[in-house]
Amino acid sequence: MRVAVVGGTGPFGRALATRLHAAGIDVIIGSRDPERAATLAAELGVEGAANADAVREVDLVVLATNADAAVDTVRALKDDIGGTPVLSVASELEFTANGVLPSPDAISLAERIQHDLKGPVVAGLHSLAAATLGKQEAPDEDALICGDDPEAKALALDLAERITTGRARDAGPLQSARALEGLTAVIVNLNKRYRGHAGLKITGLP
Repeated sequence: MRVAVVGGTGPFGRALATRLHAAGIDVIIGSRDPERAATLAAELGVEGAANADAVREVDLVVLATNADAAVDTVRALKDDIGGTPVLSVASELEFTANGVLPSPDAISLAERIQHDLKGPVVAGLHSLAAATLGKQEAPDEDALICGDDPEAKALALDLAERITTGRARDAGPLQSARALEGLTAVIVNLNKRYRGHAGLKITGLP
C-alpha cells in the first residue's frame, strides 16, 4: 500500500507517518512547503513532496491537516486527488472555559470533504493521539473507521490494523463520522482532566 499523508509535517501527520513507515507501508509526506516535507521525510526515512505531488499515484490519501484547513486543502487538491480514496482524521473542536466541545455543525467535517471530492471519503482514527502513535511501540488501542464505499473503507481498515496492536473496527456509514469526530472532544477532555493519553478498546465483539 502506498499512502500520502497530507499535512504530514504537523504533529499528528508526523506521528502517523512514523507509525506507517514502521509498519512497512510506503509513505510520502505532503506539505504546502515542499522543502519542509523533504527535510522531515529525510529524518523519518520516507518520501516528501508538495501536497499536489504527494497525492498522485497513491492508494490512499490521509488528510491530516488541522480541521480549519481541511476543506480548503481538499478543494485545492481536488484535481490532483481525483478518484483516490481519502481518509479524514480531523475533528472540529470548540475550546471553552467549561471544556472542549464538539462542532455544533450537524454535518461532519468528513461529509463536507466528501462534497468537494470525486472519490470516496472515509473517516477514522479520531481516538488515536499523536503522542501514542509517535511512540516506539504501536498503541494497544482499537481504531474506528466509517464510510460508504466498501473498497475505500477496506483500505482504511487495513491501514488502521497495521498501526495499532488493537483491532480496526467498521463503525458504519460516513454519517457515523458525526459521532466519531465528536468523540475527539470527549477524549481531549479526559486527557486534560486526568493528564493522560486516553484511547479506546471496544469490548463484547469477536
